[in-house]
Amino acid sequence: MFTNNIQAFKQLGQNLAVPQWVDATFGEAIERQYRENSWFTPEFCRYALSAISWMLAPEALDTYLARYQDIVPDTAPRKRVAVISAGNIPLAAFHDFFCILVSGNDYQGKLSSQDKHLLPVLAQELVRIEPAFEERISFVEKVADFDAIIATGSNNSARYFDYYFSKYPHILRKNRNSVAVLNETESDQELRALADDIYLYFGLGCRSVSKLFVPRHYDFVPFLQILTQESQPIALHHQFNNNLEYQKAVHLMNQIPYMDAGTFLLVENQNYASPIGMINYEFYDDIEVVNDRLEADSELLQCIVSRDPRITRAEPFGSAQSPTLSDYPDGIDTLRWMLAIGR
Repeated sequence: MFTNNIQAFKQLGQNLAVPQWVDATFGEAIERQYRENSWFTPEFCRYALSAISWMLAPEALDTYLARYQDIVPDTAPRKRVAVISAGNIPLAAFHDFFCILVSGNDYQGKLSSQDKHLLPVLAQELVRIEPAFEERISFVEKVADFDAIIATGSNNSARYFDYYFSKYPHILRKNRNSVAVLNETESDQELRALADDIYLYFGLGCRSVSKLFVPRHYDFVPFLQILTQESQPIALHHQFNNNLEYQKAVHLMNQIPYMDAGTFLLVENQNYASPIGMINYEFYDDIEVVNDRLEADSELLQCIVSRDPRITRAEPFGSAQSPTLSDYPDGIDTLRWMLAIGR
């Protein structure tokens, strides 16, 4: 494939694995990002950078890219691909950035105003490693003169994206949520990993677990205790606590029962999406029925975590916020798509 591109990303991943290098390189951008968007705490920004270093580990990268070696020759013409990015979690745009560049195409990025400082620094460091990237990366206020486009937004904005960009090769992403399916055999270690799936990034990511399916008569006490302990890093965040207190007030005034885990409320609700500071749960009697429902709703779901083998597409607890390169945002193989438009 594109050997220089791959080697540059490998080196970038190795650099990102060194905390001292991350602090020296990204420290100012992290602080500025936090000042402008307090949901992006320094801890979560560094976690996002660490997650990218895991993605780009040499062995993992080689295994991932081996599936694409024969799709397109190194001489394939470059295409300019515009990306309109989400800003719900730090570096949400990285996966598209990677797929476009490693496929040999050019990246034109319109970053979210909520997440505009980290990726340019990362791009700058990539150019230091491989100067040929400089002419292939641009950040713009308005996308223009592109050959294909990837746009991520709400269900409402996706309608506008479709109207404006339908004539181009495109990937248009909508809202998705993630769920967990429990069966009462989970260990404390697995429940701690599930707590990470819930609280990291304050639950704002599409891979953040916002809904639990639990057996009827499930004993919530062990999980509530673990969730309270594990989610302490967000306990003092003022914006998060404002949302939490608001949800408590609403549920008390409307006499809606809830369980209080200190940093989250657990509320019986059939919806996949939940407000900040709240986790929905739903009882089940037959796990096969749950699986059928999740299969039918697959376009609404990004990630399912469970240890039960009867749940299709289940990922291990603790993996939701540490995706691999093959965990595509909407199930579309972005790199294969990129290589196809570049032929």
